[in-house]
Amino acid sequence: MTSTEVYLENTVLGPKAGGLYRHQNFGTGLISGIVFGFIGWLIGQELLQGSNWGSDMTVTVTCVGWVIGFLLGMGAFNAVGRWILGRDEDHEDQLYGAGVGQGWKRYFKFCTDHKVVGIQYLVLVMTLFGAGGAMAMMIRTQLLSPHMNWLSPQSYNALVSVHGMVMIIATIIMVSGPFANFIMPIMIGAKDMAFPRLNALSFWVVVAAVPPILGSFFVGGVDSGWTTYAPLSVQSFPGQDMFAVTICTFVISVTVAGINTLVTVITMRAKGMTMGRLPIFVWGSIIAGGLGLYAMPAFLMAQSALITDRVVGTSMYAPAQGGAGWLYENCFWIMGHPEVYVILLPAAGALVEIASTFARKPVFSYKAMVGAMMAIAGLGIMVWAHHMFTTGWAPTLANPFMLTTELISIPTGVLFLCLVGTIWRGNIWARLPMYFLYLFLWNFIIGGVTGIYLSDVPADQYFHGNMFVTAHFHFTLLGGAMVGAAGAVCYWFPKVSGRMLNERVGKWAFWLIAIGIQVTYYGQFLEGFQGMPRRVVNYNPLFQPANIMSSVGAYTLMTGWLILLYAIVHSWRNGVKAGPNPWHAKSLEWQTETPVPLENFLVDPVVTRDPYGYGEEATDTSQLTPEPVGAGSVSLGNEEGVL
Repeated sequence: MTSTEVYLENTVLGPKAGGLYRHQNFGTGLISGIVFGFIGWLIGQELLQGSNWGSDMTVTVTCVGWVIGFLLGMGAFNAVGRWILGRDEDHEDQLYGAGVGQGWKRYFKFCTDHKVVGIQYLVLVMTLFGAGGAMAMMIRTQLLSPHMNWLSPQSYNALVSVHGMVMIIATIIMVSGPFANFIMPIMIGAKDMAFPRLNALSFWVVVAAVPPILGSFFVGGVDSGWTTYAPLSVQSFPGQDMFAVTICTFVISVTVAGINTLVTVITMRAKGMTMGRLPIFVWGSIIAGGLGLYAMPAFLMAQSALITDRVVGTSMYAPAQGGAGWLYENCFWIMGHPEVYVILLPAAGALVEIASTFARKPVFSYKAMVGAMMAIAGLGIMVWAHHMFTTGWAPTLANPFMLTTELISIPTGVLFLCLVGTIWRGNIWARLPMYFLYLFLWNFIIGGVTGIYLSDVPADQYFHGNMFVTAHFHFTLLGGAMVGAAGAVCYWFPKVSGRMLNERVGKWAFWLIAIGIQVTYYGQFLEGFQGMPRRVVNYNPLFQPANIMSSVGAYTLMTGWLILLYAIVHSWRNGVKAGPNPWHAKSLEWQTETPVPLENFLVDPVVTRDPYGYGEEATDTSQLTPEPVGAGSVSLGNEEGVL
């Protein structure tokens, strides 16, 4: 056991350290959330009884009560309350808040240690993917036969809607949640995130947001699609209110997390860590964070207006009263397309770290790669209306939006080529993270090229409403970003868990995932070419062979993800101990102890070179061994690190 482990487990704080935090955890959060939700239900039932909007009001107030009650029960507002009362936290309170001396219990509490928050996010992401994946399997089972009666049309539509948004929520946080929290501060030599309490708040707000959307099935579901276009969604079941509360709550989390990421990188870098020495993963995280700050408030506005239309009778989306459905569509897609790059850029940044480490080469054209990420973000906010080519909105703008959509393929291609250039003629060490890198490159070519088809207005007129679009965005988000996230998990698993991932089991999972993706979404491309529309529960028998192909691929894909989950859980408990730097990598996160100390480094690091200095010394990748703390492109105290 390291000195850090001994300190964390055996430090005895005073009996009053932590104050109310000592009595709060996930259990008290659940109890408080249920109580406040019940109070909200009573208010809706008693005070609004007989009103024609009482049902929607009751559901909305109940969900808001749940969110507020859960966060109160978790202790999210304790520090603010103490500050208002003039009794701010002392040093022992802060140590308790960081989880010192609490062992595994700190993972179920409002903990301010960024490493704990990162692991909490990782578990939440896997849980969300499990829920979304289960719904996907139900959808694909229904589509095995043209006239399968397993799901009613309403249930099928509700599944499609909730599956889509649950997976979007999960993919937005799948890299920025676990690794921009656990890894990124260590990468820049920081002791923690800039705002530790807000960091913990961002996580627990997501947890509070999840039950309403999953509970929507019990009040009629969400039958207006995952985009929930108005005015259709204004007329939907009360489950739509729960959906909207989830989105508004989730946007708060993303906004808080984005601000925290930007401030941390701007203000807390180690001495010598200039912007030109930032790892590419850090660049991907801060660009995605800034893009989220631009895009997500539009979604908040769209859903807030939807709530007021449904609950208090406003007419934001009612044309007869002066509103417009176009307002919702524009707000949604102003978020919807930049959100793709909020998902993709951190995953791409993680893959660059993998490429440089396992090719034993510096990043190819570092400045071009950073510039490409910035250009993707800039153009990404200028393409939203290509989702509305077929709607009839502002037809004179079709050509400008087609142009910006096609232009975004240029910086995306630069990023792709720089990634290929990094591994080109490298001394490749073919470990599991590299397998996922290769799969990303293959899938992203398919997702990117098919996206160019959809940017062309005449082609989009044919493809937009059918399964070709479904295959395209799944190849991009699942085959691209989600595969990149899997590579990030495999790469940083030794640092997060202290153990090596079982690569034999991991490779079985990899091949099932790789095959499953191709079979599933090539089947959907075939459905699209044949003209099968999206969001249909029963279809023409002409499309059955392609649907069977897609469903078989989906079951193969899910089997692969489950095996990878098994490898993660089993290795976390029983894997071979990893040491501080099993990959012989150069970036800062590998130059500290494993488990990572409370403040990340025992001695403040001083950065002397960039994190990709491979080739400056010969490295035999066939005989890699863990490096001692302090090796790499840093100096610790008076000891100069080696590259």
